[in-house]
Amino acid sequence: MAMKLWASSTAKALKISCANRTRATPSLTFSVSRCFSTVLDGLKYSSSHEWIKHEGSVATIGITDHAQGHLGEVVFVELPESGSTVAKGGSFGAVESVKATSDVNSPISGQVVEVNSKLTEAPGLINSSPYGDGWMIKIRPSSLSELEGLMDSGEYTKFCEEEDAHH
Repeated sequence: MAMKLWASSTAKALKISCANRTRATPSLTFSVSRCFSTVLDGLKYSSSHEWIKHEGSVATIGITDHAQGHLGEVVFVELPESGSTVAKGGSFGAVESVKATSDVNSPISGQVVEVNSKLTEAPGLINSSPYGDGWMIKIRPSSLSELEGLMDSGEYTKFCEEEDAHH
């Protein structure tokens, strides 16, 4: 983690621009952006740095590798109750790190059907596995059309690079 942040800061300070590289593993394709964050293909992304994976009647939501990298070590996670509703763009919880506390927003509207209870005891899963064990909530979407307004992996990578260039 420290190496990743150091590399990002060093690359930025030296104005090194690495071309996006796409790597493939047997079951996973991802891109590495200039800031060395992982962006997975097959997910949708919001401008507030949440990801969403829609499978069947359920959508899984978490924060991106880019977001967790900027937050630093996550020490506490606040999640909603199962059965509650979330609104597109509305806060459903918070992530507290050694640097800051940030709201987590829902990319789409729906009803919470499951929360990741592992995060209560191990909030660092968001850092070590943001797209895997660090997922936050699963919802039953109210309107699948809301997915259409979200970014794909290429658009999100470009968004992050442009955002980082302005900071």
